[in-house]
Amino acid sequence: QVQLVESGGGLVQPGGSLRLSCAASGSIFSCNVMGWYRQAPGKQRELVATITRGGTTNYADSVKGRLTISRDNAKNTVYLQMNSLKPEDTAVYYCNCYNTFAGDYWGQGTQVTVSS
Repeated sequence: QVQLVESGGGLVQPGGSLRLSCAASGSIFSCNVMGWYRQAPGKQRELVATITRGGTTNYADSVKGRLTISRDNAKNTVYLQMNSLKPEDTAVYYCNCYNTFAGDYWGQGTQVTVSS
């Protein structure tokens, strides 16, 4: 079983940067895919970015070129570097671990607010 804890959220001005971290209690090698999702008020949760065990990445069109997902297997941590932030990036960001046999694990979420 994997437990995920996100950190790094906060308030930032438009055009600013934040780096989110997702620390796993177990080895992230147990996760076939790790990802970041977000949910804005009144909207459904949506995919932001994913990274496979082998390092292949995938991004939502709305964040391509601005957000970068990465992983540090030695630290069992996944990151989301967020640059050129926009007000529409405001949401609760959730870390996800997908295991083929066990399914999905989720963190508790971290709030990101982009506002002047």
